[in-house]
Amino acid sequence: MNTMKNFFRQLSYYPSALVGLLVVFLLIFTAVYAMIKIPYNEAINLWRGGEDVWYKNPKFAAPAWVNHFSSKKYAESFAVSTSDGTIEKVADPGAENTATYTMNYAFDFEYDYYPQEMILYITSVFDEKQPFISLEWLTPDGRTIRIANFAIGQDFTYRFSQDEKLRTKLKTDDVIPVLFSLPDETTPAKGVYQLLVTGTTFESDSDINVELVLHGQVYGLAGTDHARRDLVVPLLWGAPVALAFGLIASLGTAMLTMIISAVGAWYGGWIDELIQRITEINLVLPFLSILIMIGTFYSRSIWVILGATIALSIFTGAIKGYRSIFVQLKESMYIEAARAYGASNFRIVFTYLIPRMIPLLIPGLVLSVPSFVFLEAGLAVLGLGDPVLPTWGKMIDDASRNGALYRGYYYWILEPTILLMFTGLGFAMLGFALDRIFNPRLRDV
Repeated sequence: MNTMKNFFRQLSYYPSALVGLLVVFLLIFTAVYAMIKIPYNEAINLWRGGEDVWYKNPKFAAPAWVNHFSSKKYAESFAVSTSDGTIEKVADPGAENTATYTMNYAFDFEYDYYPQEMILYITSVFDEKQPFISLEWLTPDGRTIRIANFAIGQDFTYRFSQDEKLRTKLKTDDVIPVLFSLPDETTPAKGVYQLLVTGTTFESDSDINVELVLHGQVYGLAGTDHARRDLVVPLLWGAPVALAFGLIASLGTAMLTMIISAVGAWYGGWIDELIQRITEINLVLPFLSILIMIGTFYSRSIWVILGATIALSIFTGAIKGYRSIFVQLKESMYIEAARAYGASNFRIVFTYLIPRMIPLLIPGLVLSVPSFVFLEAGLAVLGLGDPVLPTWGKMIDDASRNGALYRGYYYWILEPTILLMFTGLGFAMLGFALDRIFNPRLRDV
C-alpha cells in the first residue's frame, strides 16, 4: 500500500502524466460504455445493416452540432409515427364497416437549407378491400397543396421527390424546394408546416398507421455515412477494439520477449544461439508486408492479424537489449545465493530474473500501445481491416473510398482521426512520465 501511495505521489509531480492518465481513463470508460450500451452482436448487426435498419437516417449528414457554429442553419432530421403517438391519429367510424382516419403532424421549420427528402411509410391491415389515402401539405402562408391520392397495400412507401404526378402538378423537377418555399421564392420559407393524411378503410377490422421521415443535412452527434449508418456506433466501438488490440499486442509482445530473453541468457549455449539467430532473421523481415500478405491471402480477422503481429514482434531488437541485462543479473550475488540453496532453473528465471525487469518493462509497454493501435487502423485504411468490426480505421477507409475529402464531408475523417491522436497522445504522455519514475537517471534530463 505504501508503495502504491509513493508511486502515485511521484506520478502527481508530472502534469503530463495526469493528463495522459485522464485520457486513458476516458478511453477505458468509453470502451466499457460502448460494450454495455451497444452489445457486441447488436453493434455487428447495426454496422452491417442496410436500408431496413437505417432508413430513418439521411446519407452523408454532418453532426447536428455544426448548426451551433454555422451562420446558416442546416435542416435537422427527424422521424415521427402514429405508433408512438408523435403523430396525432383520430378515427371516425362511418356506415357499413367504413372508417375515416385523420392523421396530421405539424412542425416548425426554422432552417436556411432545404431537407434532402421526405418519406411516408404507410402500413395497413385489411382482408380484401384496400384502404384509400389522401395527402395534403399545409404551408406557413396558409396554402394547401394536394399531394396525392392512392390506394395502399399492407406496406407502402411514398417518396415525395419521386412522385411524377406531383412533379407535373408543381411544374418542377425538384419537389422538396417547392414544398418548403413561397411562390416564386428560392429560399426556404420558415414557419409551421403541416402534413395531413386522411385514410379511409372499407372493412370493420381495418387499420392504418403512418410514419413520416424527414432527411435533413445534419443528424445526431456524429453524423452519418454513405450507408446511412450512425457514426456514433463505430466511434464508440472503435475504443474497445483499439484498446484490446493495442493492450493485448503490447502486453503479449513485451512479456514473451522478456521471457525468451531471460531463458536464453540463463541457459546460454545452443538455446541462446538459436534465439539470437531467429532474432536476426526476424529483424530483416518486412513486418508490414507480411501482415498485408496475411490479410490479402489468408484472413482479415482481427484475431489472426493480432496473432501475426505478436509473433512478428517478439524477436526484435528488444531481445538483445533484455539479454544484455539478464547476462549481468545472472552473475549477481542473490542469484548465487539462490543456486546455493538449490533453487530450480525455472524458479530462478521466473522469480529472481524476470521480476527485476518489470520496472523497465512497464514504461515501454505503455509507450508501445499507440503503435499497435495505429497499426490496426493503418491496416484498415489499406482495406485490410476486419470486415465485421466497426473501428476507427474502417471509418477512415470508408470515408476515403467514398470521396469524403472531395465532397466536403470532413467530419467523417476528422472524428476517428482525432480519437486516434488522443489515444496516442494519452499513452505517450503517461509512458514518458513512467519512464522518468522507473528510471531515475532520466529525472534530471
